[in-house]
Order: sequence, then C-alpha cells, then structure tokens
Amino acid sequence: MTTVRYTATELIDFTTRVFTHLGVEPADARLAAAILIEADLMGIDSHGIAHLPSHGSYAPALKEGRVNPRPNIRVVHETPATALIDGDRGLGLITGHRAMRLAIEKARAVGVGSVAVYNSRHFGAAGTYALMAVPEDMVGLAMTNAGPWFVPTRAKKKMIGTNPIAVAAPAGSEQPFFMDMATSTVAMGKLEIALREGKPIPPGWALDGEGRPTTDIPTVYREGGLTPLGAHEETSSYKGYCLGVMVDVFTGVLSGAGYSMALGQYGGGVGHFFAAWRIDAFRPVEEFKAMMDAMQRAFRAAEPVDPAKPVLLPGQREFETRAERSKHGIPLHVSVVKTLDDLADSLGLPRARPIPSPLTPSPAGD
Repeated sequence: MTTVRYTATELIDFTTRVFTHLGVEPADARLAAAILIEADLMGIDSHGIAHLPSHGSYAPALKEGRVNPRPNIRVVHETPATALIDGDRGLGLITGHRAMRLAIEKARAVGVGSVAVYNSRHFGAAGTYALMAVPEDMVGLAMTNAGPWFVPTRAKKKMIGTNPIAVAAPAGSEQPFFMDMATSTVAMGKLEIALREGKPIPPGWALDGEGRPTTDIPTVYREGGLTPLGAHEETSSYKGYCLGVMVDVFTGVLSGAGYSMALGQYGGGVGHFFAAWRIDAFRPVEEFKAMMDAMQRAFRAAEPVDPAKPVLLPGQREFETRAERSKHGIPLHVSVVKTLDDLADSLGLPRARPIPSPLTPSPAGD
C-alpha cells in the first residue's frame, strides 16, 4: 500500500480551514477537526479525515446546506441526571462533544449523567467521546444510530445502521479499557477502505440483495448490506442483531430521532446517546483502578496460541497506533490524498502539506 504521512497538527489545521471556509465558527471548526483527526491517530481510518471530502455529513453537506454550520445546539428537556439535546442539524462532531461534556458534568454533580441527542449528524468515531470520561475518573459510554446498513438475521434487506457502541474506563498503571465496535460484523467504512485500495473483502462481511453471502463491494452498495456482528445465524449473528436494535432504542427511540429505518420520518438527522458514571459514586477510585490493573495484567499474561501473537488488551492496538502515529505521522492512502487536494483546490485553500519524504510502502499494520 502506498501512503503519504502527515502530522496530526497539519491535518487538524487543514480540516479547520475547510470547516471555517464552509461557515463553521472558528472555535467549533478547530474542535471538530481535532475530533475527526483523533480517529486517524488511533488507527480508526474508517472514521477519520477520509470522510471530510465525500461523506454526507461533512464538506459536501456543508456546501449543500444539509448541515447547519452554526447550529443552535440546545437542551430541550433536563433533569439533574439526564438531558435531551436538539443538535439543530449541526456537525455531529460538535454536538457529540457538547453532549458528552454535559453527561460528565451531570455525573460530577449526581454520580451519573445520561444525554440523548436528536437532529444530529455523523459524529466520527464513537470512542472519542467515551474516552472523554477517563481523565475525570469516570466510565464513559457513547452510541449512535445511522441509516440502515446491516441485514437482520434471517432477513433479506438492510434495516439497521452499523450502530456502534463505545465504552472507556480508567485504570492505574495499565492502559484504560477501551472498546469501540460496530454492531455489524464490520463498519461500513471498512468497505470504503477496501474499495479505494482495491482489496477484496472476506466472506462473512456482507450479503447481496437476496440475503446471500457476497464479497463484491459494488453489489453491497447497490442492493445488499452488511451482516450483523456474528455474520451468520450459526455463529450467533442474532446477538449482533439484538445489539444493533438496542442501540436504536437508546439513540433513536429514547431521543425521538427515530430508529434506523425511520430516521427520515422524524425530521432527518441521527440520534446519539452518551453516559458517564462517576466511579467514586460506587467505590473508591483507587480500588477500582487497582482491580482494573489486575484484570488487564491477567490478560497480558495469558498463554497465546501463537507465541508471536500475544493476547491484546481491548484498545491496545489503538493506543499503540496513536503513539506510533503521533511520533511518525498519520499515513494516508494516495487516493485519500487526492480527494483532500481536490477539495482544497475547489475551495481555493492551501493543500495539506505532507511530512517531507518520498512516497514509501506503508509499514505492516497501516
């Protein structure tokens, strides 16, 4: 794979310029840019800057007026521990950050905070928001729904969004617990990556329009859908199906945004759900962290099937990738670089500047 590396600062600056040019308030533009690029830093390339030029919640939607660049994000209903927010069609990156911050504030005051959001847009990687709770000695959760992309077990047609769930919790000397997963077998962004890199997708990821397994990406886009987490009924796909519906309950039905199949019937946009739990509302923080450390050390010490492939902690790959990319830069596939350069040229903005070096094959894992 041929890639070009950029510093995170350069990509944040570039994305800030794009958002600002398209009408987003400068402080919000920079915050949104930082959240978007955080996904790239952590290796969640399916939800990072590659979406900026083409995704229907970013530059194209701002140009066409489908995303409000300066929304009036407001609380429409509130209790000491809960809130409902209207995102006013703004960038989901901004709405999501404000909603999670409010959940944290409520948890700080009463022990737990839960915030539902409607009338929002794609908010990037869910894990970014769950991790906001960790420095506060809290456990964080973030979920979002989306338009239909996965097919329920035994059905033919897609009916549920990839509907991710993210959870993060602090530890002591060990890394935080971190989980960010779609409730489909893979996120839709994985197909986007495979398509632009000319790679096949493995069996089990997707179905055609008749509910039959397929590895042909154009068929998936044209008529098919993704499989639920578990892939097939024989391998417990009904569990992923149930998890996807659960996310719709919290993000769509509880917020009023609408479940995946019905998002357009309730004014457009998507729904999110955020929660924070203050650890000391349950037990002393240091005791919690000590037990988290003990649990994670046990996993590290587990005997692997292949000694060359040690057992990984949840989130270990993302934290290690973040450290590597913070030091050496974020690798972007040349096809992504072209879309970013084209976007800059179309807006009359300076292109993002890569780290000075010739194009080189990407290291394994990029």
